[in-house]
Amino acid sequence: MYGATKTDVEDWAFASAGQMAKAIKSRSVSSRELTEAYLSRIVEHNSSLNAVVTVNEEEVLARASEADESVAQGAIWGPLHGVPFTLEDCHKTQGVRSTWGGLPSLADFIPDCDGSVALRLKAAGAILIGKTHGPTVWEDESIFPRTNNPWDAKRSPGGSSSGPACAVAAGLTAFDVGLDSTGSIQEPAHLCGIFGMRPTEHRVSLADVFFLDPIRKFHVLTVPGPMARSVEDLRLILEIIQGPDGADSEVPPVPWSDALPVELGDLRVATLPASAGIEVQEEIGTALDALTEELGARGAQVTPCLPDVDLGDHVRLGDELFDSIARAFESEEPYESPIRKEDNPPSTLDTYLRHLDRRDSLFAKWDNFFSEWDVLLLAAGPTTAWLHPSEDTPAPDDPDLNAVLSPVTGCPAIMLPLGVDNQGLPFGVELMGRRWGDERLLDIAASMVALTDGFRRPAAL
Repeated sequence: MYGATKTDVEDWAFASAGQMAKAIKSRSVSSRELTEAYLSRIVEHNSSLNAVVTVNEEEVLARASEADESVAQGAIWGPLHGVPFTLEDCHKTQGVRSTWGGLPSLADFIPDCDGSVALRLKAAGAILIGKTHGPTVWEDESIFPRTNNPWDAKRSPGGSSSGPACAVAAGLTAFDVGLDSTGSIQEPAHLCGIFGMRPTEHRVSLADVFFLDPIRKFHVLTVPGPMARSVEDLRLILEIIQGPDGADSEVPPVPWSDALPVELGDLRVATLPASAGIEVQEEIGTALDALTEELGARGAQVTPCLPDVDLGDHVRLGDELFDSIARAFESEEPYESPIRKEDNPPSTLDTYLRHLDRRDSLFAKWDNFFSEWDVLLLAAGPTTAWLHPSEDTPAPDDPDLNAVLSPVTGCPAIMLPLGVDNQGLPFGVELMGRRWGDERLLDIAASMVALTDGFRRPAAL
């Protein structure tokens, strides 16, 4: 609309959502131009990536034109005015197919309302391009082909929020909101080289997320979280989607705090001690050591330290609690759960409550730990992206500590891109902070990102 060159608009496709919103409002680039660029990139690249599973082309172009006309009249819809975005397919979206990751029984399901996350993002002025693949839990039964890593299509993008991470990294969308129970945001963000955040549990409403079940089973562990190309976008998106919505009674009215600058030299940074026995790929370990050394050189107190906990018990509890929730009310479900086995009966209330009791004791220990430490720093994953599983190359064993530490403790976690290995594959660092301290963790991440690799555009895209 404003005559930007194709190269200019392609560059904008990899900008942050916040930068796009400012550019649209200042008429440096139009919402229509950005939307058309994303739709073109989806046509060009999605056939090899399989990240975007449903496109809302006709309606999104009309809405983008409305956004530009509104700017011309001096009317701004909100902080994300005219910014195109996608949503993982677990979110209900009015008039747009929602299949919960390709469940065959939901192949043609078109909701008549938006879920809380979609509703709030649209109210902030963002424009829904379409849906991304995830949760990727149905394997060969899914109606969609597997999603591939944008850095190497022969490799996994991680899961289960595979589509959001791939789409963000590949420049097919401005941002996305994934769904994390045990590492579903952390792992894909790490393997695809983007920023991802798992907020404090219950910070974001789960209304109309588990629409595949007759009732919502996952009252614990699971939380929606932003996936983007900058820390600033994580903050912007989380501020919009967080807080009570009148539909999810478990979201408390925690006030949102404005961003505050953080001096790296003032930080108390805990790292995993060698005694934890956590092994990572050599390049990841080297980069993590370099980061902690630089923090120390800038005056931060960096110490290998953990609360008095058994990390192995965290892994076991994460696996057992997820399993007991997933196997609840099995006879009422309109699908065959990937967790369900003939010799694995439905979980009992006794088992579930015992898991919660174990978890409560961990909450207390980690709450006390984060009264003394600002942040825990650890590798976001043990390796870079692996080849897609086959008979010769099985997938890594699940779960691992990186996947369950934040979910089991209820603490927020942020993944920052940290570097690339000798195969040109990205990896990240994970920052974990105290419960309900999401804003403080974002402040720390915003200061620390200057010491990391930041977002890199995949070479082939």
